[in-house]
Amino acid sequence: MYYDETLKRIELLDHLIKIKGTGTAKKLGERLGLSRATVYVYLNIMKVHGAPIKFCKYRQSYYYDEEGSFTIRFLKKDELSNQRITA
Repeated sequence: MYYDETLKRIELLDHLIKIKGTGTAKKLGERLGLSRATVYVYLNIMKVHGAPIKFCKYRQSYYYDEEGSFTIRFLKKDELSNQRITA
């Protein structure tokens, strides 16, 4: 299903960003089976939803400007309450 593949790509993209192993948008697109333009769409979606993504010209890789993870999942009501307290 299209949405499952999209979520898997975002999860992989999150992992690669965390380890600073994305490479350029062109290389990342090749790795994910996407066009360079589509890679920018994914990065923008993540940025719009709060991901502090930057690009390091020296390492030629995307990275998060602060520690964290990009997650898409359902939280039960009690988990949501706990997150608000600890966040």
